[in-house]
Amino acid sequence: MHTLVVNIRLFWQGTLLSYIALFHWLRPVTYTASKILMPLAQMMFFVLLGTYATSASNINFYVIGNAVQITAVSGIFGVTMSIGNDRSMGTLPYLFGTPANRFALFFGRAFMHVIDGALGVVIAFMWGVLLFNLDLSNTDLSALGLTILVTTFSTCALGLLMGCLSLITANVMFINNTVYFLLLIFSGANVALDKFPLWMQTISNLLPLTRGIAASRLLVAGSSLESISPLLWQELLIGVVYGIIGYFMFAAFETVAKRRGTLETV
Repeated sequence: MHTLVVNIRLFWQGTLLSYIALFHWLRPVTYTASKILMPLAQMMFFVLLGTYATSASNINFYVIGNAVQITAVSGIFGVTMSIGNDRSMGTLPYLFGTPANRFALFFGRAFMHVIDGALGVVIAFMWGVLLFNLDLSNTDLSALGLTILVTTFSTCALGLLMGCLSLITANVMFINNTVYFLLLIFSGANVALDKFPLWMQTISNLLPLTRGIAASRLLVAGSSLESISPLLWQELLIGVVYGIIGYFMFAAFETVAKRRGTLETV
């Protein structure tokens, strides 16, 4: 029981401190503006471009797709940097030098970003309602909230995996940007999946966000939680798989880096 309490405290402290360290250099007004204006900028660009290229009747497709996809900002960039900054800032040797539970240390890095990413999606949906007349009157809002949380979790799990890559490469921002923009394409946020060739559909089915976006569109159209639950379970499973792969990569990096003496190599 004592060990469990210690690990929970470690998880929570690591969650708060890593999140604060990532954003402490921002003034509150700057942070708030980024959370409000970033979703607006992305949605304005893709919604207006998409409806101009196709039809104004497709506006909900682009609004919902980009609203949910906003979670990748926290999931990919936020989580990755929470792990990668331990190396770039020189704190990684101290982290690996502790006897602390590695599971709590690793997954604690993502917890606040799940909340932060979900908040970003909610703000994006608010912009959709205010600016693009998104109608949520037939939507089960509790089911939509659950969908947002599950999708954010799976995206942050991919971020944990990307964070492990940041421990072995100096080009992490290039990788992050590439993955972020690939998710814009392959997740179905702006292009219907049935328009893709088979090989692209296969990739889409292996990524987070794809099923979360599809489930969100169905919910806004009036579907029930029961009807979209298979999509949510699959989205959750994808997140768990990415998280487990990331955790074992994290453990493997620690073992190799200690053996080679490369913990401080940037």
